[in-house]
Amino acid sequence: MDRNQLSKEILKLVGGEENVEQVVHCMTRLRFNLHDNKKAEKEQLKKTDGVMGVMESGGQFQVIIGDDVANVYKSLVSNMSKAPQSETGASNASKKKQNPISSLFDFIAGMFTPILPAITGAGMIKGIIALLVAMNWMSDKSQSYTILAAIGDGAFYFLPIILAVSAARKLGSNMFIAAAIGASILHPTITALLASNVKVSFIGLPVTAATYASTVIPIVIAIWLAAHVEKFIDKYTHASLKLIVVPTLTLLIVVPATLIAVGPLGAIIGNGLSGGISWLFENTGPLAGLVLGGTFSLIIMTGMHYALIPIMIGSIATLGYDYMIPIMAAANLAQAGATMGVFLKSKNAKIKTLAFSTSLTAIMGVTEPAMYGVNMRFKKPFIAALIGGAVGGGFMGLFGTKAYVMGGLAGLPGLAMFIGPTFLYAILGIIIAFAAATVATYLIGFEDVKEEEASSTGAAGDISTEEVAPSPVASLPKGEKIPVYSPIMGEVKPLSEVNDPAFSQEIMGRGWAIEPSEGRVVSPVEGTVFSIAKSGHAVGLVSDSGLEMLIHVGMDTVKLKGLHFTPHVKAGDRVKVGDLMLEFDLAEIRKAGYETITPVIVTNVAQFSELEPAGNEHKVVKEQELFYTVIV
Repeated sequence: MDRNQLSKEILKLVGGEENVEQVVHCMTRLRFNLHDNKKAEKEQLKKTDGVMGVMESGGQFQVIIGDDVANVYKSLVSNMSKAPQSETGASNASKKKQNPISSLFDFIAGMFTPILPAITGAGMIKGIIALLVAMNWMSDKSQSYTILAAIGDGAFYFLPIILAVSAARKLGSNMFIAAAIGASILHPTITALLASNVKVSFIGLPVTAATYASTVIPIVIAIWLAAHVEKFIDKYTHASLKLIVVPTLTLLIVVPATLIAVGPLGAIIGNGLSGGISWLFENTGPLAGLVLGGTFSLIIMTGMHYALIPIMIGSIATLGYDYMIPIMAAANLAQAGATMGVFLKSKNAKIKTLAFSTSLTAIMGVTEPAMYGVNMRFKKPFIAALIGGAVGGGFMGLFGTKAYVMGGLAGLPGLAMFIGPTFLYAILGIIIAFAAATVATYLIGFEDVKEEEASSTGAAGDISTEEVAPSPVASLPKGEKIPVYSPIMGEVKPLSEVNDPAFSQEIMGRGWAIEPSEGRVVSPVEGTVFSIAKSGHAVGLVSDSGLEMLIHVGMDTVKLKGLHFTPHVKAGDRVKVGDLMLEFDLAEIRKAGYETITPVIVTNVAQFSELEPAGNEHKVVKEQELFYTVIV
């Protein structure tokens, strides 16, 4: 399914555009605020090709896509008749009641998700600079260093302004008034005044000295206050005066209130959170790392990790380091290790391929494909990933491992975040987490998916339900060419592309495969139906010339137990070329996660000297010749 079709399908299954209040995306998920979550077809979304999972957390309805989420989001927005946000960028905040915890998580996620690219980019630049200086490839006295340092520090120093805009967008207030509030408290004159040793007051009220550059909590509280003040003033101001009165009074009220009370209170809260986390790791390091490393994947699943982002950013901004980011990296690498264990343990070629590819993705910092596509699917590997995260986290906690910048993904691309005195422990910690999860998965084991055998549960053995004896090969002149017409419209492919050795290795017979473009199977020959699967997914027939054929719709579709299939013939029925034998819902089968490539094979091929293609190497249409057989 292409991105455009996937985005349309997601929009339909979340209840349609009219059910969407707001949608944003993070690194791997579409995060919806819906009017009514009950209108979303959660189970059907899970089955949609391209969707890795669905979660509800913090009042958000989250659709997990993976690393292609940005492109799917763009397509989703383009398919909506109106933008998911108002022209000012303000979100259509949810009107439904939420419990306070859900509301808090929803606000934090909605505020921090949009700014993460700026923080990530700046953090990675800071990490690169640290690497260049550490390797003596750049002097910290050079002008190049000064410019690069400004690029890396800019987003952090002016973080209150960036956060002000994002918070206002989430709260539905004016983003530019919010930016003006952030700019005011960061103004060089104010900064210098508060840094002086003199007492500062405003109209007789004391202004507490505080530093606002790189802070998080003070501006968030300030913009929350500003949103309420702005809406109150707007409500009681005549329309002709709103443009002048509302922004003027909002700034005059909120900026002084921030300097006098809100800012110092926010600074106390922020410093307390950062200091508290630091105290925890410095005094109970191994235990703190063990607990956080072992639960971080669970925290990410619930979306609660967004509540930790302000603390992480605040720690780096105020202390110069953070203890939790390395633990998150250990948890991510543990997910990668668990899927690597699945790769080493599984005997199923498809599962091994999936596990190896998702392990590499998780190593690069995107864990959802590994977590939801493999580890949670087999259950025990997910437990092994938690064990690996705990072991790696405990090691990092023991040695006080720190991240010195807020950088990229918590995987190999983000190693620059750890450059500093504890860099070696960070590397060893993620290696330990990966290895521990791999070994745990291998030792604990899991219920593997066995390769289906053609003689029993595979493609060859799942159709013999209703059948009659096929007739012998008719007495026809040797060398005569017998045409076989296309039973399905679609794209012709060689059998080698079928993901089942019974077909791809021509164990059952020879022929071609068709990737259907519609859900109809018609007779390719004139003859008799001798077999029809109870599940309706496969038909066996014999032509009047004695050609025995099997048409098998999709791979593993027997597991659907007849769902989405409608047979129109039974064993013993006579058919001629073009007669409808069965119908199937192509879209629903694909949504259910099954391949729809359809082998069309001759099973008694030994009685024919050749199978010659009819020249339709790419596409076939109804009643078009697919191939010829030649009588021995």
